[in-house]
Amino acid sequence: MTTALLSVSDKTGVVDFARALAALGVRLVSTGGTARLLADAGLAVAEVADVTGFPEMLDGRVKTLHPRIHAGLLARRDRPAHLAALAAHGIETIDLLVVNLYPFAQATARADCTLEEAIENIDIGGPAMLRAAAKNWADVAVAIDPADYAAVLDELRAGGVCRATRFRLAQKVFAHTAAYDGMIGNYLGALAAGAEDAPQRVPARAPFPAVYSLQLARTQELRYGENPHQAAAFYRDAQAASGLLAGWTQIQGKALSYNNIADADAAWECVRTFALPACVIVKHANPCGVAVADTPEQAYVKAWQTDPTSAFGGILAFNRPLDEATAQRIGEHKQFVEVLIAPAVTPAARAVLAPKANLRLLEVPPGAGANALDFKRVGGGMLVQTPDLKNVERGELRVVTRRAPSEAQLDDLLFAWKVAKFVKSNAIVFCGGGMTLGVGAGQMSRIDSARIASIKARNAGLSLAGAAVASDAFFPFRDGLDVVVDEGAACVIQPGGSMRDDEVIAAADERGVAMVFTGTRHFRH
Repeated sequence: MTTALLSVSDKTGVVDFARALAALGVRLVSTGGTARLLADAGLAVAEVADVTGFPEMLDGRVKTLHPRIHAGLLARRDRPAHLAALAAHGIETIDLLVVNLYPFAQATARADCTLEEAIENIDIGGPAMLRAAAKNWADVAVAIDPADYAAVLDELRAGGVCRATRFRLAQKVFAHTAAYDGMIGNYLGALAAGAEDAPQRVPARAPFPAVYSLQLARTQELRYGENPHQAAAFYRDAQAASGLLAGWTQIQGKALSYNNIADADAAWECVRTFALPACVIVKHANPCGVAVADTPEQAYVKAWQTDPTSAFGGILAFNRPLDEATAQRIGEHKQFVEVLIAPAVTPAARAVLAPKANLRLLEVPPGAGANALDFKRVGGGMLVQTPDLKNVERGELRVVTRRAPSEAQLDDLLFAWKVAKFVKSNAIVFCGGGMTLGVGAGQMSRIDSARIASIKARNAGLSLAGAAVASDAFFPFRDGLDVVVDEGAACVIQPGGSMRDDEVIAAADERGVAMVFTGTRHFRH
């Protein structure tokens, strides 16, 4: 290796990397701010303009787009004609390219980013050089990530960057440039009509561009998918928001399965909506027990009481650090748990759980982040929507019956409503005292969901007398309301919006129960 070209926006580690290259006898070529940084560090560095014989121009827009750069990157060392062409024009090969691109993502993530600023953060020369070097990977090593500097140096010191590493780095480049172009396309494609007429203003953006590009990084191949005959893998967003499941650290247990991850996400998303210490138990993507209490241990005991049978083999999630008392209580119930999730796990709790070799124990750092979009695959296409992040507040409820709920009932109604949001439609959830009492999920008829919820409560030995009930969508007829009242419900929360709302309200008044409308539906399919 004789020559390296370095031009980076992310300057992390580049001075030390360049110093090590120089110590190996590699000639350094650079541009603009990178060149000044290296020179200030006392390194001998040639400007790209010295190589091309042409000055940087157009405010730096044109500097590396030149045959002396691209021929040096693209020339095949095993083709005499290529080497002869370089010699004829006095062009030297470039053996290592170190480039990362203008920070388009960081610029456009700011609320005050104008269209003009976004455009100026679109890199042109960088992607061109990266693609040239990656195309010629057999002869050129290319690094876009400071995390790769150490490996490249180790191999150089051992005699040269090996073929396998050069190919791996090239693969990384093409994935990176594809993501970069996709990000630009998503941004520009989502701008409102007329944005081009006011480049100095912050443009309005729609959530859905005409063409949507999605880039995900595979982090784990799974043993199989939903069933053993299906192959599966887990992919992570390039920039996953804080607090989401993808940020997990696995402390112990077997590798996560496809179903483990899907159910764990349902449990984690549900539990982190609560402000009080909470526990959520999920089975087959549905909450089968949810509770809030003063401590995680108390919340777990209440959640488990909802449906001990379904809780067996389920997913447990907590929104507070898991402590020793809670871990011991789980053991006392002799509950088989597939996955246990918490923001943190104390050393004492880890010691209690360590003998459970099959238990997958996850820590997920807390955070308020959310996915920007939700996706659902259908034959030949994709459904895309914004996520359901709506949490109804007390002041948004509309009392529609003669009887108004008490303050304690309002607490239970809002708790039930939060749980119902995470139950598959049709969803009916009985609650009381900060815990679920019966959950009916995923039935074709809302009446059947109500009946199943009451059966679950009876099987668990729980009384529904005076319970609060949430329905994820409106009651289309009074019969659904009659079923839940017959089982003991004293107050009901539902969206409203049916053609027969008046009939259902009249039925609630007739039965002497309080009912509130949210104006918001929570279908979950």
